Amino acid sequence: MTNKKTREEERDFYADPENQVPQGPARRRRAKLTELVPVRFAPETLAKIRDAADADDRSVSSWIRRAVDRELDQDPARSP
Repeated sequence: MTNKKTREEERDFYADPENQVPQGPARRRRAKLTELVPVRFAPETLAKIRDAADADDRSVSSWIRRAVDRELDQDPARSP
């Protein structure tokens, strides 16, 4: 099990060039993303999203995309 680092600890860790060496093969996204969509959240909501993304070891953007995909998949009214 790994220890969770704060954002400041991660920044300090990766400031060392020895810790910037890629680990394993490159990962590619499944599909190209089409466009940037600006979305605004209340500060409290954004804090919860960041916590959830950190807990899942994902970026905030990736976490939001997954949440939207799940919501769309669960809504029978949106089924083709």
